[in-house]
Amino acid sequence: QVMEGEPFYHFGHRGGRQRALSRHWGWHMRLSRDPQVLWFEQQTLKRRSRRGTAVVPTDPWFPRQWYMNNDVHPDLNILTAWSRGYTGLGVVLTVLDDGLEKDHPDLAANYDPLASYDFNSNDPDPQPRYSDKDKNWHGTRCAGEVAAVANNGICGAGVAYNAKIGGVRMLDGSIMDIVEAQALSLQPQYIHIYSASWGPEDDGRTVDGPGVLAAAAFHRGVVQGRGGLGSIFIWASGNGGTNYDNCNCDGYTNSIYTVSVGSVLGDGHRPRYSESCPAILTTTYSSRSSSKVQIVTTDLHHRCTDKHTGTSASAPLAAGMVALALEANPALTWRDLQHLIIRASKPAHLQAEDWAENGVGRRVSHYYGYGLLDAGLLVQAAATWTGTRPQEKCSVQAVQVPRDIGSRLIISTDVSSCSESIRSLEHVQVQLSLSYSRRGDLLVALSSPMGTTSTLVTVRPYDTSQDGYQDWTFMSTHFWDENPKGIWTLLLENRGDDRNTAPCPLLSPGQLTSFILHLHGTDEDMPARRSAATATAECLRRDEQGACVECGSSLYAHHGSCLSYCPPRYYGHARGASPRDTARVCASCHPSCYTCQGASANNCTSCPSGHTFQDVTHTCQHP
Repeated sequence: QVMEGEPFYHFGHRGGRQRALSRHWGWHMRLSRDPQVLWFEQQTLKRRSRRGTAVVPTDPWFPRQWYMNNDVHPDLNILTAWSRGYTGLGVVLTVLDDGLEKDHPDLAANYDPLASYDFNSNDPDPQPRYSDKDKNWHGTRCAGEVAAVANNGICGAGVAYNAKIGGVRMLDGSIMDIVEAQALSLQPQYIHIYSASWGPEDDGRTVDGPGVLAAAAFHRGVVQGRGGLGSIFIWASGNGGTNYDNCNCDGYTNSIYTVSVGSVLGDGHRPRYSESCPAILTTTYSSRSSSKVQIVTTDLHHRCTDKHTGTSASAPLAAGMVALALEANPALTWRDLQHLIIRASKPAHLQAEDWAENGVGRRVSHYYGYGLLDAGLLVQAAATWTGTRPQEKCSVQAVQVPRDIGSRLIISTDVSSCSESIRSLEHVQVQLSLSYSRRGDLLVALSSPMGTTSTLVTVRPYDTSQDGYQDWTFMSTHFWDENPKGIWTLLLENRGDDRNTAPCPLLSPGQLTSFILHLHGTDEDMPARRSAATATAECLRRDEQGACVECGSSLYAHHGSCLSYCPPRYYGHARGASPRDTARVCASCHPSCYTCQGASANNCTSCPSGHTFQDVTHTCQHP
């Protein structure tokens, strides 16, 4: 047979034994004397073993990682991404925080000094400062969520456990614009993903964002970083929920260059600390500080913890999932990734009163963005994604003369001039300058021509400022993929108590002096692209409820879906009703096992936390 695309020919003959390891002397002599044969080699069998490990890690604390081990339904679907071979290999992340315990036994093998720096002490070593109260644990915990080493018998496993992880020490000292800019600009051709879980005070009264230098670093990062594909900045949405804070008053979270990540509890409820705003793109799990089960990760002094919490625990999980997507497709731009994250996020069981369908039929919430991020969907969509066309921007100055706000003001503006360059929207920004007697009483909302309303900022009862908003830019992701053509409407409304009036009853409590609508998007018809969720044609037979009962091509039926592996507490079983019908399903292990190869108590391959595995009997012993 002819080798496809190569000038080689593969001949078979009856004289040589198929498994022969030595050459056939006669044929070797004949071919070596033939002047038309330039090169030949007898093909022999080679021993090759798969380098992929079992999908479920053997780490002792993995059974506690409920958000990725299939203990909750749905979980983050990390096991599916791992089963496809994606573990973050070749991807470099850095955690911008209070340092990184680089010699931690569950991080050391993945630690990357080239992705690390200490901007507080100006040296290359990001080791945290230890003190009596050991308060500088945050960066080490966030790093472990992303890249804790798997299958090494220590702690749990990181989402991208084969990625390289660096740490930047920057929060344990004076934080200035130049320090933030240096951290955001560290090795932009080497580091792919920057994960950050910090920002202005979450006190419900602050309006603040990046300074001139940090803002320039974000822009330079997406334009020049990663060889022009753009640095990826993952950001926690903020913990100011108990102070009624809104993440659109945080210029880091609401930047178009950052992926803002919200939090949800395992039962689908919203944590009290989580903030809402339409800049949030996606959500991952976290926990309450009082929750029995929290986030498992590395801790100071070479320890493990299962007490990590807050939105700062959610962002690193998303960063790890993005690392899996970059391994699946290293050519993704910063904008491609935002498109993919939206397509791989699902409302699932996330509870909020404000879920609404936007103009292209996607459900979206101010608390969760597009929903719970699914790593399996993300890598599947990333692997086949073709790049988006260039980003277009169109800005419309919607207010020419100052307008009194009173208790309510509506401004409408036609953006038909933008529809020549933008067919599908991405980020929408509203840049406002206004005065108001009590800023926190003002609700600001934007409605699109396709009927989607996005609340840009809600009432913030602790924000008593009389400064208004001076050239402040709000951002929404809720109009993603909509066509911008038509009339846009801005609503400003006093939703505070009745006492908020001007000092003089005849005067308005405030004035709107500037409103610029910035539309970002592309000239491609993005909704026409098939979504990741519809790309799976793996099910051969479904029951009356639509759940899959038989899967194709070496897949297992489990809970109505088709998987390439069986999750913990299940094993792959061929359910043969007849010799021709050998449907593969995930069958339950014995209750004493965590992972197993069969249904009995002596078929265990690993044990639940706190139980001891008996090598000889393959059983799990109670402590």
